[in-house]
Amino acid sequence: MFTKDIFGTRLRELRSQKGISQKPLSELLEVTVTQISDMENGRTFTTIPKLYLLCEYFNVSADYLLGLSDDPKRH
Repeated sequence: MFTKDIFGTRLRELRSQKGISQKPLSELLEVTVTQISDMENGRTFTTIPKLYLLCEYFNVSADYLLGLSDDPKRH
């Protein structure tokens, strides 16, 4: 089941693992740093095109980011 909390937690973890701040991620998605913070804290979500960019950038599956799978690998 999708929840914004799972998405946010995984987004924050991936960003931390990559060693980047919210600023470069906001630039990639063309949103504000506040919007990244809101996503990471489960207050908002993102669009399908931006979800695609996140999957490409972090090299993970959408299923992983959405909480449908615990396996981050893309198949």
